Amino acid sequence: IKTNPTMAEQKGKRQIPIVCPGHTRPLAELQFLNLKDENRTFLVSACHDKLPMMRDGFTGDWIGTFSGHKGAVWSCMLDPSGSLAATASGDFSAKVWDAITGQKLWEFPHKHIVKSCGFSLNSKYLATGGHEGLLRIYDLTGDNPQKTEPTVFSHDKVVISKCSWWTDDIVLAAGADGTIRFWKMGNTETPVHILQVDAEVRDMEICKLSNGKDVLTVAAGSKVFFFDLEDQKLIHQYAMPIHFREEGGASLHPSGKKFVAGGSDLWVRVFDFETGTELECHKGHHGPIRCLRYAPDGKTYATGSEDGTIRLWKTDSEETN
Repeated sequence: IKTNPTMAEQKGKRQIPIVCPGHTRPLAELQFLNLKDENRTFLVSACHDKLPMMRDGFTGDWIGTFSGHKGAVWSCMLDPSGSLAATASGDFSAKVWDAITGQKLWEFPHKHIVKSCGFSLNSKYLATGGHEGLLRIYDLTGDNPQKTEPTVFSHDKVVISKCSWWTDDIVLAAGADGTIRFWKMGNTETPVHILQVDAEVRDMEICKLSNGKDVLTVAAGSKVFFFDLEDQKLIHQYAMPIHFREEGGASLHPSGKKFVAGGSDLWVRVFDFETGTELECHKGHHGPIRCLRYAPDGKTYATGSEDGTIRLWKTDSEETN
């Protein structure tokens, strides 16, 4: 399989993406959030430069930086209301911020690197996971969440690479053992369900499609997997011309018709969801792709690279001259 196409071999019409400078080290995670009431979309980025940032999701313009971590930031997420931000860091802490002012609200110490964090759909809880192999759930509803002991799920002491909420009381934690555990609030001993892939999970995304179906996208090893969350059945798995052993990920378009993937090389590739056929291949980054996500409206997607930049691409490149 060719992993380094020449410019003449690029599939899809050539695009000139919007380049978003500002970070100085490799990117680690991206998340879009659309606030329908305000008709605004935000993009937050986690980066090894210790300075997670918020941008306008349409233009890529910088809005603010959450300053305070002393180690690489592996995860940065906004809550569904857009009023809170959470970060997970190599400095053995997770922090919650006022997303409007950038002020730190609470800090939650851990005993090892924190790789992932995420808010529940109702914004009441924060989940964290990392090298300790423990999934923690913090209750954010009290007067001082820092003084409230978190709920701890055992997770077999396997390193957690990603955690993501599916419902208000079910959170998924993906591990270095290729296992995705479904944890239900109130049951800290045994997962209510388990999904298995054949390599360490590098990326995991829950996408609610326009038809109402919830699909889990998993990037692991050199494959991308898609699961129907309602029945926990595998829909598709596709071998990729790249691998996700050290970086990268995949994101499903909200229509469910295509997905984007990037990892061990410099190319951003778009694939057909039903067949796995490569539809587009774009060059722009100067380092391997570390993270990518479609915008909620599906019109654009963002990629973050080892080169320290974020690039915004149009989904339908025919529209680009």
